[in-house]
Amino acid sequence: MRKLTPMMQQYMEIKNQYKDALMFFRLGDFYELFFDDAETASRELEITLTARDCGLESKAPMCGVPYHAANGYIDKLVSKGYKVAICEQVEDPSVAKGIVKRDVVRVITPGTLIDTNLLEDKKNNYLVSLYMSSLGCGFSYVDISTGELLSTEIVGTSIEQNLIDEISKIEPNELIYFVEEEDKIGTNFIEGIRKKLNIHISKYDPWTFEESYAMNQIKNQFNILTVESLGFSLNHLGINATGALIHYLKSTQKRTLSHINKINIYTFTEKMVLDISTRRNLELTETIRGKNKKGSLLWILDKTQTAMGGRMIRKWIEEPLLNIQNINRRLEAVATLKNDILLRCELKESLKQIYDLERLSGKIAFGSATPRDLVALKKSVAFLPDIKKLFENENSGLLKELLNNIDTLEDIQALIESSILDEPSISLKDGGIIKEGYNDELDELYVAAREGKHWIAKLEQAEKDRTGIKSLKVGYNKIFGYYIEITKSNLHLAPENYIRKQTLANCERYITPELKELEDKILGAEEKSIAIEYEQFIEIRNMLLHEIERIQRTARAVAELDVLYSFAEAASENNYVKPTVNSSETIDIKEGRHPVVEKVLENNMFISNDTYINTEDEQLLMITGPNMAGKSTYMRQVALIILMAQIGSFVPATSATIGITDRIFTRVGANDDLSQGQSTFMVEMSEMATIVNLATKKSLLIVDEIGRGTSTFDGLSIAWSTAEYICQSLGSRTLFSTHYHELTKLSETYRGIKNYKVLVKEDKEDVIFLHKVVKGNADRSYGIQVAKLAGLPAAIITRASHILSDLERESIQKEQYIIESTAENTLTASTDVANEKQLKLDDFIESEIVKDLKKINLLETTPMDALNILYQLQKKVAEI
Repeated sequence: MRKLTPMMQQYMEIKNQYKDALMFFRLGDFYELFFDDAETASRELEITLTARDCGLESKAPMCGVPYHAANGYIDKLVSKGYKVAICEQVEDPSVAKGIVKRDVVRVITPGTLIDTNLLEDKKNNYLVSLYMSSLGCGFSYVDISTGELLSTEIVGTSIEQNLIDEISKIEPNELIYFVEEEDKIGTNFIEGIRKKLNIHISKYDPWTFEESYAMNQIKNQFNILTVESLGFSLNHLGINATGALIHYLKSTQKRTLSHINKINIYTFTEKMVLDISTRRNLELTETIRGKNKKGSLLWILDKTQTAMGGRMIRKWIEEPLLNIQNINRRLEAVATLKNDILLRCELKESLKQIYDLERLSGKIAFGSATPRDLVALKKSVAFLPDIKKLFENENSGLLKELLNNIDTLEDIQALIESSILDEPSISLKDGGIIKEGYNDELDELYVAAREGKHWIAKLEQAEKDRTGIKSLKVGYNKIFGYYIEITKSNLHLAPENYIRKQTLANCERYITPELKELEDKILGAEEKSIAIEYEQFIEIRNMLLHEIERIQRTARAVAELDVLYSFAEAASENNYVKPTVNSSETIDIKEGRHPVVEKVLENNMFISNDTYINTEDEQLLMITGPNMAGKSTYMRQVALIILMAQIGSFVPATSATIGITDRIFTRVGANDDLSQGQSTFMVEMSEMATIVNLATKKSLLIVDEIGRGTSTFDGLSIAWSTAEYICQSLGSRTLFSTHYHELTKLSETYRGIKNYKVLVKEDKEDVIFLHKVVKGNADRSYGIQVAKLAGLPAAIITRASHILSDLERESIQKEQYIIESTAENTLTASTDVANEKQLKLDDFIESEIVKDLKKINLLETTPMDALNILYQLQKKVAEI
């Protein structure tokens, strides 16, 4: 350090405090990076790497970017997971003695972006704090651009699964964590999250997670005496996570966080929990392929007009309600909006004019709001009275509550209207911000800057008239400023109040107190006005700081109203109906449709289907039919209709009664996870394990083709036993599709299992899929016909047909042999048992079971029918 130049010593002292960040060091009009930071930035930003003398034998690697264009470079680095520390000059270079003082004014990380140009309008940018101990997990997250802060704790069983589901739901850009007893809990789990969810993760200072320190951070942030007043219970693990999160924000943002003034402490019993597989399989906010919004449920339902509403509707879709009263309050509000077209149109026009009030309040809190941001706030506020007037006759329900929460903010509108120009300049440093009439001193400066030449000309004429010197003139130069010039022949006419300033060969130059006063006004007008405008703007912005809670409360109400409008608009556009949601265990859907598939099919070609399912005699619907026939679409549409109903949306059907569903589980498709070393079958079994371990009687299970990833007999056995377990032990309402037609026999044993099939019309060697689900069971899979439709060469199709015939013949022969052998062995065993129990063989042979056995005709009875009879016989023998 002693060998370094003074400036580089200053750099190193500051850099040592921010070793995990790339430091942008302000030097004049550039931000410079040095040493390793420079090499990293040069590589990542593709800018030239140079060098600078630093006092050492070798020069320091260096690269830089212009300060006025730094945001683009910073965004690129942050998007790649880097932290960027902004080191500014914190004193005026013109008055500095020696090296200008510098300090880091902010650290920008992936989870702390506030620049609206770098954020998606309709998606939150969350930062997560995670605290894991042997007792469980504390979980908190914040969107610093809006001030939204939430916290929970995860305890009991399935902690890791619930944690992954929660993280994948909110899709954070950054996660900080601390794990106690890493050797017991393990960091492999954290690394698994990093790989699986692709987010920026960093371990944070352990002491910030300590309960006492974390508690103090929370108290200071919310200005409270006890954390219990916020809703935290004693020893709630969310305290540890929240306190560390607040510390992290303060240490990186270097300012107060006045817009973070509320915390939502939630539990997993308030909303329906959707695991990562279910959200992916149902394509709620993005498609499985391509990760696009188009093709998702969000794409269908999102008609929101504001960025705030766009973020809220995403959250509602991810978090269906469980409280029937709250669901029906939303449904009633949607019904009001859907039934009044004129009201809906007028509401839409008002909502379209409202800017992102949440992020505007965040920018005000951060001191980054520009004059144009305040104008956007003013324009937004102007439409709030119109919205309230639309619902002036609404006397009950959710709409009335929302309208009561909308503050018209007329005082804010008046303040901005009286102070800020309608079209202010972009930069605070250029002036052109404050209106005339707001500040008397500024008004004089504006007049001086605008009318300076006129004032000089007017003064010159007045002096000519007063002195009688026709050749008198008022001039200007940079050295002396303004002056009065009189030729030597007229010097005797110069007034006594003229002060000689300069003597030239043929004239004298004078000044007067009046001229100097005018000079000060004219020459300093622009510079002074810019400085005063800046001061006035900061003062106005600080005045708005005290109104942030009002703005945020209004923003939340407008966002919710926007979502309800969106649901009503989607319902009207797509012919949705209001569902009945109750506490029963019955789901009864008439002419249900898949909300997304019906939109992408042309000419209204979608085939609707009924669904009736309960927890008694229609508990598990065993659905058979060929690929491409629509089984998966049908099952997904049932799940989506239930989910839509429980977020408060109307549904695609002619009628729907939905018994409240606590969770929706899906086991759909074939996906491997090679990064975690899991095959397709392993993923399938893991997902199925999650379902059977967490499902309840109130859950809905979508089980699509379980057991297909292994051998036929293994797969059939797993599918068979899984269906039995669901029916006997869980009692969950279940849609169970399969190509194992043998499973249809379960309906003969279990009262709750009913067989359904997808209708297929055969036309010679071709098939036509009718996409209609009816009672019954399919006896064929039509796999070869589907392969033909997919375009496989004719040679492959022909050969496959021959092979299928051979395999079916061999299978029948094998099954007949098994049946004959089993029948002989079973009858022998039955006779032995009968003798042992001293029963008459004649009586046994006359029993109903043996009579059924005698009816078996291997040429007419299907193998599975025969085996089922034998199975019943074996049970009878066991009883005897």
